[in-house]
Amino acid sequence: MNAGSTHIDISDQTDRHVVIAAGTQDIYQGHPTTLLMPDGKTMFCVWTYNHGGPCGPAARSDDGGLTWTRIDDLMPEGFTKHENCPSIYRLVDPEGIERLWVFSAQPNMPRIVSEDGGQTWRELPALGFECVMTFSSVIQLKDGRYLGMYHKGPDSEDRSPLVVLQSITADGGLTWSTPQVATPARADKDPCEPLVVRSDDGEELTCIMRENIHQGMSLMMFSRDEAQTWSEAVDTAWELTGDRHQGVKLPDGRWVIAFRDQAPDSKTRGHFMAWVGAYDDIRNAWPGQYRIKLLHNYAEQVVDCGYPGVVLLPDGTIVATTYIKYRPGPEQHSVVSVRFKLDDLN
Repeated sequence: MNAGSTHIDISDQTDRHVVIAAGTQDIYQGHPTTLLMPDGKTMFCVWTYNHGGPCGPAARSDDGGLTWTRIDDLMPEGFTKHENCPSIYRLVDPEGIERLWVFSAQPNMPRIVSEDGGQTWRELPALGFECVMTFSSVIQLKDGRYLGMYHKGPDSEDRSPLVVLQSITADGGLTWSTPQVATPARADKDPCEPLVVRSDDGEELTCIMRENIHQGMSLMMFSRDEAQTWSEAVDTAWELTGDRHQGVKLPDGRWVIAFRDQAPDSKTRGHFMAWVGAYDDIRNAWPGQYRIKLLHNYAEQVVDCGYPGVVLLPDGTIVATTYIKYRPGPEQHSVVSVRFKLDDLN
């Protein structure tokens, strides 16, 4: 596949769409992430008002994302003072205690937590990590600890070039290790917004990263020692080039990874896309099977969508959620889900 190749387009199939939060002329809904609970039907979604703006909006679904109820009033008051791209995760500590976490970016990676499945929430002290974005990926390591990865600039005054950092929690998210640089700043590329996936044999981690200069492909690096060390970053395939990758692994071993398309000369650049392929396709920068245009972005400058949540329901339905200028007209961005099964597309 290349810049002129075809792809599957389901962006106009509105029966697949669920609008979680509609934008208005005055309200911009932005930067959602989602979480699917172990029951396979309860979902949470958190997002911001405005581009990188204040947190506060949140919603819950009890039917796998078909219908949503706003739960803003359950969140602690301090949550509205957090800003930029909240991310939600479920972490289990060594004693088996489940906690739901929402980490945000500013100031210094603040956080809120629920210890009762999202019924009540409280604010804990910020982690104190300077960042552009909070953890965009959290993955469990073989020893049960969790690896969190995020990015920042070299200092608060100059956020470019960017570096990718990592931290590890051994107690289910209560405390985190001192951040270490995983991908250093470089002159020719700007790595950020990491997503970590595990190989089919379980022995390798691959970190896929947005490349913020946007003059080439996205980046990826590899670790075979559970993130103690990483290889030098190299280019991904053209087909996987995008911003803020998030994905799920299917029972047949394939990955579905959603992102804002940023592939050079792509006919769908700036729109909400998904890539389908095997781990070996990722690892070897092969094209994969195909790409799917999930939603059309009607923004005048088509660079503002993505930051998705992607979950896999027990029946094989993939629910990919994004913020996007959903329709032409004066209304600003909305938070919208797209529902699909790969078997229905082939």
